[in-house]
Amino acid sequence: MAYLSNYDKFPLVDFDQRGDISWHGWTAICAQINAAAEALPGKRKTIVLECYPGLLEEEVRPALAGGLKGKLVCSEEYLLPPAAIEKLVYPDVTDDEIFGYITRLGIDDFIDWKKVEALRDSLAGEETVFVYGPGAARIPTGYQLLVYFDMPRWEGQLRFRRNQVGNLGVDNRLVKASLQYKQAFFVDWRVADRHKKKLMAHWDYVVDTVTPGAPGMVTGAALNEAFARLVHRPFRVVPFFDPGPWGGQWMKEYCDLDRSRQNFAWCFDCVPEENSLLIKFNDLVFETPSVNLVFSQARALLGDPVQSRFGDEFPIRFDFLDTMQGGNLSLQVHPYKEYIREHFGMDYTQDESYYMLDAADDAVVYLGLKDEVDRDRMFSDLEAAQSGGAPFDAVKYVEVWPVKKHDHVLIPAGTIHCSGANSMVLEISATPYIFTFKLWDWGRMGLDGKPRPINIGRGREVIDWSRTPENTRTQLINDITILAEGDGWREERTGLHEREFIETRRHWFSKPVTHHCDGSVNVLNLVEGREAIVESPDGAFEPFVVHYAETFIVPAAAGTYTIRPHGESEGKTIVTVKAFVRHNA
Repeated sequence: MAYLSNYDKFPLVDFDQRGDISWHGWTAICAQINAAAEALPGKRKTIVLECYPGLLEEEVRPALAGGLKGKLVCSEEYLLPPAAIEKLVYPDVTDDEIFGYITRLGIDDFIDWKKVEALRDSLAGEETVFVYGPGAARIPTGYQLLVYFDMPRWEGQLRFRRNQVGNLGVDNRLVKASLQYKQAFFVDWRVADRHKKKLMAHWDYVVDTVTPGAPGMVTGAALNEAFARLVHRPFRVVPFFDPGPWGGQWMKEYCDLDRSRQNFAWCFDCVPEENSLLIKFNDLVFETPSVNLVFSQARALLGDPVQSRFGDEFPIRFDFLDTMQGGNLSLQVHPYKEYIREHFGMDYTQDESYYMLDAADDAVVYLGLKDEVDRDRMFSDLEAAQSGGAPFDAVKYVEVWPVKKHDHVLIPAGTIHCSGANSMVLEISATPYIFTFKLWDWGRMGLDGKPRPINIGRGREVIDWSRTPENTRTQLINDITILAEGDGWREERTGLHEREFIETRRHWFSKPVTHHCDGSVNVLNLVEGREAIVESPDGAFEPFVVHYAETFIVPAAAGTYTIRPHGESEGKTIVTVKAFVRHNA
């Protein structure tokens, strides 16, 4: 009998906000912007139409040009020439195929200020001016109305793959998508986010253009109110799924995905920097980058101690790695904090763990080294394999451990590792998610038919050679401690390693369990059971239902909450895994 999935791929937040706060379609959006402009006092009016990088210019610009009443000025005409921008960003983009350096640039660095001064003089006699594009808010000397056209990072990545958009200020849409992504990660998104954060408290309208031909707009006040309310209740971000060269078949069944696709390798179920939120305003389902919530409500969402350490970055990531009927992940290692800070400009590194959501009888993880490994020989063999010699004999150097459902494998930075085939991994990690040094990819090609980039040299610089079998067995595999138990419940500490800032707790329960945020955002997944319900003991938020394999966030401001079996799971034992930032020790 096939599994009947109840996994919600499009979680929706509805605060029942009503009134004249939302608009569908370009005609209604332009009409409302025109009406708001006409209502402004005085004859000379400047309206800023600020944009996040990644909009489909072929749709948006003609719609605005045809619908707005006034002169339309495009900010991209007042940015530096593309060659100058390429020179500007090169120190951060570098020649490395994957990695760069987190930029310190701001939007002002991309603007040609001589052109802007000339423009300002030429606009002196204009009555109604609309300034559109990235950096638009910096072009006029002042403005009376701010409309923000937003874009989630994940949708931007898809548009890179389709050759639909270029990087900030350059039309490089035919460049390899992975290089566009790298430039966006290290430069464009950092620049745009810094600029956006200054505008969010003041935006008058926000436009969602994710779905081509079906834009939506809400008032900035309504959106900001939704953010302020959301940090006092549990919620989910919108997951996204992606294939990979090692991808499997598990998520097709359990997450109800397209069965005709070759595979699905990843599900990014809680990566707020790239995921979206779906919020309903009247009859409009509005998609907004979930990182906006982090930017606008960091302290309430993350908690005081966590926000003081990470600022407005969400430090916990949950994602799925599906190798069921697939292949091994690449053999890899993540850099130490000191290395990632020095070489890439990040303040913390990608410590992580594998929680085995499911596993076949032959499932294994490659983790740590064998005793007395000859380091030079190991790297000589890796280099030879990468150069077309004999395949790398991983089991000669790396320890292989059998794993089963509900095992928890800890992977602090520096630990060589990968999940083997026939596993379904819930990866719980810190957020800097691209800093993986691949050492061996089993001689296979990527989905584009080309080898994936390997980083043997960098990997050698960060491997923790102390991860021998005894060390790995005692410190990294199922380091589980029972912390408390009562009638119908048990709480266990399952990790993470003492070098990692994330703590995880597992609860087995058939009756209600009380949780306390204790100053940190909580991220949880229902790893066993069909359904659970999250409730506030004092009714501070509406009951929130979650289903098997769904990741959900409980903001620090929610304080105390309970979880109990619900629906089909009532009377049965179910299991959650919870992650939070360790700060009280």
